[in-house]
Amino acid sequence: MSRRASQVDETRLRITEAAVRLHTTVGPSETSFAAVAQAAGVTRLTLYRHFADRDELFAACMGHWRAQHPAPDVDAWRGPRSIEGRVRRAIGELYAWYTEHGADLYPLYRDAAFTPATTHDARRRNLERMTDAIVGDFRGARAGGARTTLRAAVNHALGFWTWRSLVVEEGCTEQEAAELAVRFVLSARRLR
Repeated sequence: MSRRASQVDETRLRITEAAVRLHTTVGPSETSFAAVAQAAGVTRLTLYRHFADRDELFAACMGHWRAQHPAPDVDAWRGPRSIEGRVRRAIGELYAWYTEHGADLYPLYRDAAFTPATTHDARRRNLERMTDAIVGDFRGARAGGARTTLRAAVNHALGFWTWRSLVVEEGCTEQEAAELAVRFVLSARRLR
């Protein structure tokens, strides 16, 4: 019985890893069940026994990828007392992570329309959590308009597309991109 369970787990892992390879290379829009089954060396029937639909497979795929490539510790960003310290730490760590994993992330972001709604919700919640770690209790951002402007700037600076625009499209180094993003956020703090 335990041998059978082990084989089932191995097959599920093989399918999940095949989906990860496809999602991070050709992207979710080009990742059919047939392609995953072929890449995993299983039949489509076997794949359906393990994953009822694309959403379930995508969730397993992203969970597996995230476990192998953990994002920066957002709670640690609350450590510095100054907003500048928080912004520098957050952007520095996140941009380093994007630089390391940007090739895998690009097809996922590019094909966002082909990912489950739960993924969009999770991304939105994660961005809010990151922004809260930076701005959440910052006393200088108490006023409604100033706080809204600062949150908008932080959200924009933390975005994958912002990093990609600066580093990949414009040719900035990771450090140059991070410094530009920090300056952008800090200047937004003074707008109101």
